[in-house]
Amino acid sequence: MKKILRFLLRIFLGILGFLILYAICSFVFSWITVKAETGQAPDVTVYLKTNGVHADIVVPVKNEFRDWTPDVPYADTRAGDSTLGYLAFGWGDKAFYLDTPTWADLKFSTAFRAAFALSTTAMHTTYYDTLVVDKSCIRFTMGAAQYRRLVDYLDKGFERDSLGRTIVIPTEARYGNNDAFYEGVGTYSLFRTCNTWAN
Repeated sequence: MKKILRFLLRIFLGILGFLILYAICSFVFSWITVKAETGQAPDVTVYLKTNGVHADIVVPVKNEFRDWTPDVPYADTRAGDSTLGYLAFGWGDKAFYLDTPTWADLKFSTAFRAAFALSTTAMHTTYYDTLVVDKSCIRFTMGAAQYRRLVDYLDKGFERDSLGRTIVIPTEARYGNNDAFYEGVGTYSLFRTCNTWAN
């Protein structure tokens, strides 16, 4: 019996140690910055928005570089409001997005599958009219070349059908009247989370 208890204690301490190390690494590595590119005139205003848990990249719906409405139609939202001028993109574990509206709804099975890359991903898009810059929403500008790279990066988050169209996820799981979910590309895990995707 003592051997079993010792074995279980070692497993528990190993898991606890891993979680503590992961938390420390997440905190430390989040402070590493990338040197800003110079020599480009700031052409496009972009936002980074968070709800404290998840980060979204927010861009203009239409500008000279990209019109997002063919890939993310207003009609895919409940409201279908085509007057909204900003579009937020988030990427993450599909089950978290669709089955976990609040932390109270989180199931161990969902967290386990997400942590160990055992499930699929989704893109979450939300239309906004205006954005308020505060502690949960920052504004910055990008040059044309940087913005084109960002557009390409966002594009690569969507799974597409044989005709190259984004694949909307039919669901009642919505966070509001102006959002929609699409099939995503990539694998979510402890080391590639929604926030590292936005970074």
